Amino acid sequence: MENDDWLRGLIKEFANDYPDLKSTQTAWKDPLVAVADACDPMFKELKAQVGPNHLLPQDLLAGAKTVICYFLPFDSKIGRSNKRGGYCSDQWAVAYLETNRLINDLNKHVEGKLIQRGYRAAVTPANHNFDEKTLLSDWSHRHVAVIAGLGTIGLNRMLITDQGCCGRLGSFVSDMPLIPTPRSAVSACLYLYNESCLQCIKNCHQGALQEKQFDRRKCYELLLQNAEFHKDKGYADACGKCLSYVPCSFCNPVQKLLAKKSVQ
Repeated sequence: MENDDWLRGLIKEFANDYPDLKSTQTAWKDPLVAVADACDPMFKELKAQVGPNHLLPQDLLAGAKTVICYFLPFDSKIGRSNKRGGYCSDQWAVAYLETNRLINDLNKHVEGKLIQRGYRAAVTPANHNFDEKTLLSDWSHRHVAVIAGLGTIGLNRMLITDQGCCGRLGSFVSDMPLIPTPRSAVSACLYLYNESCLQCIKNCHQGALQEKQFDRRKCYELLLQNAEFHKDKGYADACGKCLSYVPCSFCNPVQKLLAKKSVQ
């Protein structure tokens, strides 16, 4: 097995240098990185759950050994900017667009470095890899990240990491063998942990997010409205209200709660 410190350092260095390299408006915190065994049975379970169009790591890369996932947390100011209004804030829309570009550039950079070390990689786009009829993805970065131990899915249907959920996810597959990251058995969502929070539902202006169900079509309609509203910036089909101004925006609130209890 290879030591993943090199890979983690590579991802962190590129992400930290990116704002100066591309003169972005967006600032990011240090990325989080996690690793899954490409043969983990949870990938087949995910395919069975989502549907036959969801890919396995081996569909992306023959001989795949590892799936690497990373989370790029937004600077806290971006999350705070998204509190008011029916549409996402200008800062959030710009962060969405610039982070998607960062993910695509980062994946290409890492792929090149892996090739130099004698390994192969298969990269996937940061977004728009879904069927517009079913609105189901062929490679769910969120669920793949759960398998890799990067976090857990909250009531808002988003990944909650140790740095919260305000940010974007990237992932790629490689034949570089790495030790998998342990998964947490405890949900990072306060509602799923002890039913003490419904803030993400309160923040959903479209009513798409409910306690027992999620209407992805209502959600997608709002994303398209945001894209039209922010069309001067690019195609920002984003919203982020269920990620902003919630206890899990910038941290794992359950981890924080348990830490507090342990010192009492």
